[in-house]
Amino acid sequence: LKAVIPVAGLGMHMLPATKAIPKEMLPVVDKPMIQYIIDECVAAGIKEIVLVTHASKNAVENHFDTTYELEALLEARVKRQLLSEVQSICPPGVTIMNVRQAQPLGLGHSILCARPMIGDNPFVVVLPDVLLDDSTADHMRYNLAAMVARFEETGHSQVLAQHMPASDLSEYSVITTEEPIDHPGDISTITDFVEKPEDTAGLSSDLAAVGRYVLSADIWAELERTEPGAWGRIQLTDAIASLSKHKTVDVSLLTGHSFDCGRKLGYMQAFVSYGLRSNAQGRDFREAIQTILAKQQLKGAHMAILVTGGAGYIGSHTVLALLQRGDDVVVLDNLCNASREAINRVEKLA
Repeated sequence: LKAVIPVAGLGMHMLPATKAIPKEMLPVVDKPMIQYIIDECVAAGIKEIVLVTHASKNAVENHFDTTYELEALLEARVKRQLLSEVQSICPPGVTIMNVRQAQPLGLGHSILCARPMIGDNPFVVVLPDVLLDDSTADHMRYNLAAMVARFEETGHSQVLAQHMPASDLSEYSVITTEEPIDHPGDISTITDFVEKPEDTAGLSSDLAAVGRYVLSADIWAELERTEPGAWGRIQLTDAIASLSKHKTVDVSLLTGHSFDCGRKLGYMQAFVSYGLRSNAQGRDFREAIQTILAKQQLKGAHMAILVTGGAGYIGSHTVLALLQRGDDVVVLDNLCNASREAINRVEKLA
């Protein structure tokens, strides 16, 4: 199977950061997001990958090209570890191809742009702004890898899903299944698939697509006859919904954790999570975060005043320690407890 990765989007949810930098090239610690996606595909056994790009996405294409000048410089300076990392960006035996999407006509149209490279064959679709945390699920066994294995066994198209808060469902493709799926790896069959529903109050499901699909060759005919839907675009969701009316489409529940890096909060969460477990910088990064949080806790919502001389006396048995926790002032019952709170100088914290 070949994988199609659509990278032609403009990354509007991440503006202004993505005004000049492709969203897929935003770093998560020391690698761009797209690199994690390629690594996931390779771990699932996929060796041929098609990037559907845009004229503004040269940086994505260049990232997977060979940079002889850089490699020669690293070799000359005996930077062997860095050289190895740069050379492994595109692993041996993996082919990465590029095709342009000239107009932003939707995800379904983006997939159609890759058809000359895929042919009338089944294929995988991986959305590049959703990172699956490989520390919570082995990419070689779960999620995409398991979907590929099930497709090869059954011939059924596969969709990955996860439960989402009701308040977020209007931002995702919502899936209704024949049977409930509640545990990681559970499988059911699609009965309905709706792209970013406006009315979420009447939804009977809280399952949202996670951006991993294995699609049979039947999807090509569905894409060809799919009319523009939401925002006047050809939606992959609509094509899969149509396919599910006459072919079995399986849905499996995500194993592990995902990050929606197409949105600022999800991207920030991913950066912190990956940063904390970085082999090179993880410990220092954790200490830096703890220091920042400790300072923020002292600051509280507005201002804290720490009282001089160990405490501020209210009476013979009560001590006022103006050490703010959130919006509260801590009242201590004796001088000993005040000392434990380290109230020993006057400081105004803005």
